[in-house]
Formats: sequence, C-alpha cells, structure tokens
Amino acid sequence: MPTLYLVSTPIGNLEDITLRALRVLREVALIAAEDTRRTRKLLNHYDIHTPLISYHEHNQRRRERRLLEALAQADLALVSDAGTPLINDPGAALVKAALAAGHRVTPVPGPSAPLAALVASGLPTEAFLYLGYLPRKSAARRASLQAVADLPYTLIFLETPQRLQTALADLAAVFGPQRPLTVARELTKQHEEFVRGTVAEAQAHFAEHTPRGEFVLVVGGAMRFPEKWSEATLDAAVAAGLRAGESPSALARRLAAVSGWKRSEVYDRVLAQKRSGGR
Repeated sequence: MPTLYLVSTPIGNLEDITLRALRVLREVALIAAEDTRRTRKLLNHYDIHTPLISYHEHNQRRRERRLLEALAQADLALVSDAGTPLINDPGAALVKAALAAGHRVTPVPGPSAPLAALVASGLPTEAFLYLGYLPRKSAARRASLQAVADLPYTLIFLETPQRLQTALADLAAVFGPQRPLTVARELTKQHEEFVRGTVAEAQAHFAEHTPRGEFVLVVGGAMRFPEKWSEATLDAAVAAGLRAGESPSALARRLAAVSGWKRSEVYDRVLAQKRSGGR
C-alpha cells in the first residue's frame, strides 16, 4: 500500500536537507505543500520536478479527500513552509485519515526550529516542553504562562517580531525578570542571532534593537531544590514578608524561587495569612 511521507525541509539554509528527503521528493507522485511557491523554490534549487498541490489551514478539509485518492494510487509527500510537518503546521488530520485508511505513514526527519533553538540555547535539554505560539492577547498569554510557571522543564515558545516585546513583558511579570532565557532569531539564516541571559536582559536588548525575523524563546524551567521548606519555615517567611509590606504576588514569587514550593501554593498561604491579620 502506498506511503505518506512527512518530509522535513530547511528552515532557512537550503543546504539543511537530507539526501533521503531529496530522494523521496523526487520519487513520490505528488507533494502536498503548505505554500507551493516556497516549496517550488526548494524543488527548483535541487532540480526536482514532482507535481505540487496546496495543502494549508484554509483548505485542508476540502483537500483531504483528493489527497487520500491520490495516496490510494501512489506515494505522497507532505511538507510545510519550513521545518518538520505538523509542528505548528497543518497535517494532523491527513495523517489520521491516512492511518485509518490503512496507509503507512513515515517521517523523513530533518530541520526543526524549536529543537535547533533548544540545543544551542545553553539551557537544560534533558526534559523540555514545546508550547508553540503564545496567545496574542496579554491576558490569555499570562494565563498560559501561569499554567506552566512552576514546571521544572525547559519551555519552548514561538513568537512574532510584532509581539516579542509584549511577550517578554508578560514573561517578566509571570516568571520574574531573572528567569533564564535564550531568544533565537532567524535560525540558520544569514542574520541568525542568539540572545542568552535572563528575561530582563532580553527586554533590554530588544528595547535597543527592533525585533525582526522569526523568533524562538527557550525559557529555563522553575528551579527545584533538594530540600523543600517545612510549612512552619514557609509560614514564618510569609509573615515576615507581609510585615515588610510586600504585595502578595511579589512575596509569593520571591518565596517560590527559594523554598521549593509552587508559587500557587505560596500565594494561597500568603492570602490565608493576610486574611487572618498576618498571624
């Protein structure tokens, strides 16, 4: 039975494509491409003349039947604009339908912007969580960040140049300005850049340098400590902070960074003490 190949393509530098990917793109009967114009440039560069058909978020439902009909006759390749198909790109529904029809689905590994940014970030790579694009509106973005703020894993996000500075402001507000952060820009392209440091340092950099290009944000996970503070120790620190006039949110953020407790847990204890008069 014919095979659906998920072919990874360059994210910038056209040399970043595997020999296997080139062979598959030459041998399949049809290539389903997110942007046929962009894919055509790649194919022309390597003198590949396989027919193309568009497959993107706006036509994927009506294209599915046609692609399955083509797949019933011969091998088909799926490519995205750049990088690995299905990573923030359409294709999951087609893969599911192809598998349901009994077809073989095979990845042809290659470039991936999130992984490229991660391995060059200088941050831990043993465990990480990829979350794609952050929400566009600040309130939703902060809620999404809050949901992962206490996780120990390295976090990976995508962001646009238009929203980068507001996203960094929300990262500072939710994670704290000293959270480790690497901002990767224009990966594998002529103006590739890595800004490594903290959220505050990234804010300062992009306040002076207008954001341009495509961005990947790699954020250090919440720190974990070998010994978690006891409830009595935490409550004493909360009481001291309240007496000093710290706001509940700032106090919870500060103590979560050193106590081994989750910020949400510290915040609940701060509010409980505040309601009881700080006792």
